[in-house]
This record gives sequence, C-alpha cells and structure tokens, in this order.
Amino acid sequence: MKSLRELYQIGCGPSSSHTMAPQKIALFLKEKYPNAKFRIRLYGSLAYTGKGHGTDTVLKKVLGENTEVVFDHDKKDIPHPNTLDAEVIEGNTVVACRRAYSLGGGAFRIEGEPEDTSPQVYGCASFSQIKQYCMENDIRLSDYVFRTEPDIEDYLETVWDRMVDAIKRGLNAEGVLPGGLEVQRKAKFLYSQRHIDESPETRENRMVCSYAFAVAEENAAGGVIVTAPTCGSSGVLPAVFYYVHKTRNVSKEAILRGLAVAGLIGNIIKTNASVSGAECGCQAEIGSACAMAAGGLAEMFELGYDQIEYATEICIEHHLGLTCDPVAGLVQIPCIERNAVAAMRALNALSLADFLFSTRTVSLDTIIEVMYETGKDLSSRYRETSEAGMAKLYTRSDKKKKSDRS
Repeated sequence: MKSLRELYQIGCGPSSSHTMAPQKIALFLKEKYPNAKFRIRLYGSLAYTGKGHGTDTVLKKVLGENTEVVFDHDKKDIPHPNTLDAEVIEGNTVVACRRAYSLGGGAFRIEGEPEDTSPQVYGCASFSQIKQYCMENDIRLSDYVFRTEPDIEDYLETVWDRMVDAIKRGLNAEGVLPGGLEVQRKAKFLYSQRHIDESPETRENRMVCSYAFAVAEENAAGGVIVTAPTCGSSGVLPAVFYYVHKTRNVSKEAILRGLAVAGLIGNIIKTNASVSGAECGCQAEIGSACAMAAGGLAEMFELGYDQIEYATEICIEHHLGLTCDPVAGLVQIPCIERNAVAAMRALNALSLADFLFSTRTVSLDTIIEVMYETGKDLSSRYRETSEAGMAKLYTRSDKKKKSDRS
C-alpha cells in the first residue's frame, strides 16, 4: 500500500476526482507540451458532472482559457468511468492524443506513462494481515503506521491543522454556495443556535453536525480541505475528531494516532476496493469516511483490535448500496448533509462496537470486498453521473413547485 500522504491530500475542493486529479493531469500536459494548445474531451462521470464540479474551469485555468473542453455524453465504451482524452495541437495539427483516468481521491493515471512512481510503503494490504503483524509484535495499529512510515507524524500534524482550519472557516462563513442551487451555508447557524432545554445528546448531535457542515461547505465553495478519503466526504472525520478533541480534551498524540489508523483503514479500502463515487457510488466515499472516523476514534480511545475492526466494519456494512447522485453535479445536495449523518453514525458505531465486539461475525476485509462488488453492480446512473435518483427527481419536483405557485 502507498504512503498515507497519498490518501490525505491537502487541496481545494469541490472534488478530488473531478477537480484535483484533472488539475494534476493538466499540469502534466502543460509541462510535457509547453507550446501546445489542447482540446479536452471528457467521458463518463467527468462528462455528466464535470460542469458542476468545475472540471472545465480548472482545466482552462492550467492550460489556458482558449482550451476547448467537450463534455461527451455519448461514448460508453470507456475503460474507467472517469476518462478524458487530450488532443495536443501545435499550429493547426493534432500532434498527439493522450488518454488519462481520474482514479478517485486525487489519484490519476496517464496512458503511456509509468502507472505510479510512488513506492509501495506498506507490506501488508489487508486488515487481517496487519492485525496479525501487530499481535505478533505486541503493538497497536498506529504503531504499525509509525514503524512503517517513521516520518509521517509531522505530515499528520499538518493534516490535522488544515482540518481544524477548514472547520473554523466554515463555522464563521455565511451566504449562498456557488453553483446556482442557492444552497445556504448552515454550519454557523447549527453551531450557534442552541435549543431550548437542550439535552447533552442533542447538543452532541448539533455540534458534530455543525463541524461536518463547516468542512463540507468549505469544500463546496472551493476552499482548502483534506481528502479523507475524498473531497466530497472530507467533513466526516474532522467533525468527530474535533468534537472529541473539544469535549474530551484528548492529547495531540492521541489525535495523531487516530489519524494514523483512520488513514490505514482508508488505505486498505482504496487498495482492495475503491474510494471513488464514479466507480462504486457514495458508499465508497461517505461509507469509507465513516469507517475511517470510527476506526480512528477507536484507536484514539485505545480500544482493542477487534473493537476497532468491528466499529469500522459496521460503518461500511450500513452504507452498502449508497448512491452517488449529486444534484446538478454539485457537491452540495445531498453531499453536505451526508457528511453530518455519517459523522453521527461513526460515533454510534464506536459505541456499539465497544459493547458487542465479541459477537461480531463479519470481518472488515469481507465487507470491503462486498462493498466493491456492490459498487460494481450499481447502475452507472447512480455512480456520479447525475442521471437518476436525487439528481433527476429534485429538478422535476422543483419545476412542479414553481408551476404550482404560478
């Protein structure tokens, strides 16, 4: 498996697969062909939701405003749901055509180039292998990370600082998010509006949700966030970690250990399945983020291997089949709210696992395999193409409401 630096990437939203990766591809093209013009043709999910995600905007920002970006909705025989072709033009002649793929979480591949030059850092690629290694060496899962990547702690501290920055910015921001849906920012309202006779449980839900909304809204606005494991699911892990940090006064060391294990879990999912909504639906993004948050919290509280595994497994199991159907291709509806719901679910999964871990019957490795198979079986209409579900019916109901009022 790769370094956690490959999973936790610091950058601008709203999409790791539709914004971050295309930007990297464009930078490669610009460096490879510095004097050329480009015609970019987007296929699959990049074509269907690229406009809402700002894919064309970031491509033109890197390659020049005269770059032609074509959203091809017709081509179906593509090897990956996030595929693009770049025609390299010198004078009036197309001198090369390069095909590239956005693989999820900011990762990409360009045909004809080495698939991935970054090293394989982790020798174990499944949870069962890692757990066995830790048991044999009498160490915690976070120790395995720090033993494998002895220089990762400084980077994780930077990751945590950027997560907290995103929460604080989001809690102080007001107004309407860009994109045309007229979605109002809600994080500040959630954070400041205390309920009358508010119970501790209600306050917990309100605080956790406000933190998740804060990061997800910052992402939707193109702000700086950390992929965990993606931009669209970047609010889940920071929300629960920050809540525990504020209410339990946990140490910085404990937070870094939690981030290490959360990253390890995300890495296992990314290696053996997918974290791409275009490939496996939102279960691969929000489900994975929820699992990372629950597993990281379990490590933070020094729970055992089985409790950590069970908390993580619960989160994936109960997000199975979750569709990726963003309205207008924007990472707003239902994406922002989903971050808050998944954050609360991560806390609930942790509590359940603490009590019932000895009765669990499904391994984390098995449920990851199930998630991947489920994602592959999902219709492409529900894999970040905005062709069905919320993306389709929301527009129809909105039109009906307008006609009813007129």
